[in-house]
Amino acid sequence: MTFFRSSGKGRAGAAGFTLIELMVVVAVIAILATIAYPSYTEHVRSSKRALAKAEMVEYAQRAERYHTINNSYAGFTFRETGTTSVNSPRTGTASYAVSVNPAASTFVITAVPTGAQARDKCGTLTVNQANQKTPGNVSGVTCW
Repeated sequence: MTFFRSSGKGRAGAAGFTLIELMVVVAVIAILATIAYPSYTEHVRSSKRALAKAEMVEYAQRAERYHTINNSYAGFTFRETGTTSVNSPRTGTASYAVSVNPAASTFVITAVPTGAQARDKCGTLTVNQANQKTPGNVSGVTCW
């Protein structure tokens, strides 16, 4: 069985891809990348948001322990820096700037997205001493 015919001119039985076939493959790859890349970046943002939320909950628990010992949130700082602001994640490139605003009977922990994370749909996240978290939902995305 012969798959290639030779016309007597050029290479006999030459095998390979034509330019049209290569262009079709490149077009298919470009379409797949166009669909997949936004989904990938949104997943990365969601993962970084989840890490920041976990750290904020941990800081809120520390603030509650501080309050139990001192009967006040005033004076509470992040143990890592001894200040009222840290970066999330704790190592590597910061995705959120986390800060706490402690008062005698209240606190608010705020995470402001930075860098590429600033395009996150949820924006700034907050949690307070009553475990009230904002924003709840934004554009169909459950932020907390």
